[in-house]
This record gives sequence, C-alpha cells and structure tokens, in this order.
Amino acid sequence: MTSADARITVLLADDNLLVREGVRALLRVSGDVDVVAMAEDYDSLVARAVEHRPQVVVTDIRMPPRFADEGIEAAKEVRKRLPGTGIVVLSQYDDPEYAVALLARGAAGYAYLLKERVADGDRLARAVREVAAGGSMLDPEIVQALVTPARGGTGLSPDEERLLTMVAQGRAVKAIAATLQSTPEAVDHAVQDLFLHLARDASAGVRGALERLRTLHRAILEREEQGETLTRLLPSGLAQKLRGDPGAVGRTERLVVTVLMSDVRGYSGIAERTDPTTLARQLNAHRRAMNGAILEQGGTVMQYVGDAVMAVFGAPFPQPDHAERALRAAAEMHRRQAAVDAEWAAEGLQPFGLGIGLSTGDVAAALLGSDERLEYTLVGDTVNLAQRLQDLARPAGTTVVSEATAAGAPAWAFERLAPVRVKGRDAAVTACRVVPTPEPEHHTHEVEEYS
Repeated sequence: MTSADARITVLLADDNLLVREGVRALLRVSGDVDVVAMAEDYDSLVARAVEHRPQVVVTDIRMPPRFADEGIEAAKEVRKRLPGTGIVVLSQYDDPEYAVALLARGAAGYAYLLKERVADGDRLARAVREVAAGGSMLDPEIVQALVTPARGGTGLSPDEERLLTMVAQGRAVKAIAATLQSTPEAVDHAVQDLFLHLARDASAGVRGALERLRTLHRAILEREEQGETLTRLLPSGLAQKLRGDPGAVGRTERLVVTVLMSDVRGYSGIAERTDPTTLARQLNAHRRAMNGAILEQGGTVMQYVGDAVMAVFGAPFPQPDHAERALRAAAEMHRRQAAVDAEWAAEGLQPFGLGIGLSTGDVAAALLGSDERLEYTLVGDTVNLAQRLQDLARPAGTTVVSEATAAGAPAWAFERLAPVRVKGRDAAVTACRVVPTPEPEHHTHEVEEYS
C-alpha cells in the first residue's frame, strides 16, 4: 500500500494507547510518513498488516497476550506473509539479545531502536525510511552494548575495532568489503580471524558477547543480500546467475540445451488406489531422488508438476557435454527410483516406474516475472519434443531420445525406433531408445549401470 502522494505507509503497534498516539504524532511531523492503521496485540498486528499492506510496521516488543516477545514474533510473521515489509522495533530494553532475536534471519529491512531515544532528532523517521528502502538500522546504544563487552582486555587494533563495529551493525559482507575497498572473501577471512583473536583470551562475559556477534555474522552470511531467498525460490544456478548479472531479468538468451522430461507410468491409477497422505510421502521421496540425480550431473531442475519432472542441461550456464550429462542423469533417475521402489515394496506400496524423454536443440531462455515472483522459462520446439518423447518411453524404465541427443552422445548405444507421428508435429518423428547396457568405460565411476 502506498499513500496517494507517495508517502511511506506505516502500521503502528503498541499495547499502550498513549505510546501509540505519541509515536503517531512524532511520525506525522516527519512530513513523509502516513500511519494507516494501529494495533494493540499480536493478532491485531498481523491481521491489520495483511489488511492494509503497509510499507513499514513500527512495533513494541512486549505486547499481549504474554507480554514477552510478541512484537518480534508478529513482525517475523508479517515478513513471512508480506515479504519486503520494513520492520522497526521499539523497545525500552537495551539488551543485545533482543536485537539478535530480531536480526537472526538477516538484517535487511529491520531496525531496532530504544523508545527513550526515538524523539532524538529524526531518528525514528530515519529508521522508517531506511527499512522502507530495504536497509537496516540499530540504535547506537545497542551497537555499543554489542561491541563494548567484547573489547575489554583484547587489545584489538583500530582496524579490528572498525570491522567489529560494522559486523555488530548488521552490515552485509559485500557492504563491508565496499567500505574497506576489499573483497567479500577477504572480509570473511578477516572476520574469522577477528573472532579467533577475541576467543584467545576471552573471559566468560566476553564469550557471551562473542556468541551474539557470531549469531549476527552467521545470519548475514546466510542472507548475503537475499541470496538465501533467491536460492529457495529459483531453480538451481539461477540465484547465482541473478546475483552476478542483475540485468538477466527480462533478457532472453538463445541456447543449445538438452531438455529432460520424466513421468510416472500409471500414476493416475496409483493415486486412485493410494491414501493421499501416503501418496504425498511417496511423491516427496520420488522428487528427492530425482532432484539428486539431476543435480549430480549439473542439471537445472525447472519444475515439478504432480508426478512429472522437467530439467535442463546446458542452462542457465552453457555445458558442451549437456547431452551426455542428461543421459547419465536419466540412467541415475531410473536406478534411484528402482531403489526407492524396493523400499516401498516392503511396505506394500505401489512402485513409480519412469518414462523419460530427452530432446536436444535450440531454446529461448529467459528469467521472467514480477516483483512477487520470478520464473526461469524455456521456450521452443525442443521443449515440446521432450514431452512427446517422454510419452513414447514405454514400458517403465525406458528412456527415449531425439536424434540430436543421440548424435551428441556417440559413445552411448541406441536403438532407432520407427518414425511416428506425435501431437503438435506435421512430420513423423524418428526417435531412439537408449539400450540398457552399462555406460561407456569413462563414465562407470559416476553411474555403474542402467536399469
């Protein structure tokens, strides 16, 4: 939600009416902030955030019903439901543990301020603007509480103290590297050396502060400018590509790849006869096995649709041997599924026999989407043909490939099939069935047999 004149919209949460009104008045005088709703406890905070979709939530830590850390927990719930919402936590406590609890999953978009200091200058308004833009801010007194206990008796150099302060402020490794005119790798090593220095002669009190700093630093490394989120939302390799090349969003690349499509034979009948909870467990085990086989050969898992799997070799990064990688992955998928089926047999569960199709050729690849969702997409006849070849891969345990795929893997043995017409093509297709023999000698260390 954005106000009509592009001011920052804020949801204000505190169980004390006087505090809410005081903070609202303070924000009003900033000139660029609108308080669009207020809340007094955990439930109303989450509900009104979902209703009004503010750019920033300003909340107390302790609120009903337990008066513990409901404010922080509600803030995390809001961020889960509305990714990108800025969070400013106000507290009367300068205990660093509260800051650690707030920032445990990354500092971007979070601020932590002491209530007694919010009226100092425009500190509160600056925090709101900072988190609205995706930045972070810790009250100077909190930074001091984080840093000071760890300094006593350690004899840190000025450079080490500067680095320690930046880590305690929740700054990302890349941001620290830019400030120090260094590299992220060098900063990472410097932080580790700093912790070792602190640990060598740490007293009991210092060790507690050191653990807090480690928690913050671990969160920063895992987050690394939202890299963790990208990795979970995008296919393997795409997060790396997007971080290294932000301009890739919306740009189309022409690539030569091998597309893999797999399908469980007789899945509709299996679903009809199997309890849904059991079927979900089987699908999870199946996907885990297929994912491992594909990633082992450097493939990119594009999507799962029910029992079907789509993967690509040669994208988003080129692979000259993409056809051979796809063939090795297909063989391993059959082998791993056979092993899973054997385990299921002991429970009396239906096996998942696979049919796999491989197609090699040109595709247009693009990372497309909106602010809320990105999707890596392949377009072209190569993708459609892989689907049709998968339909021909019968009985279960069979892999059928295009002539181009067979040509790209001359060391493999194939049986040419009779030309056949497939949906979406005017001309008949000539495909090849992979002969179920051991792989070429130079591949036996990766996949021992085709089953």
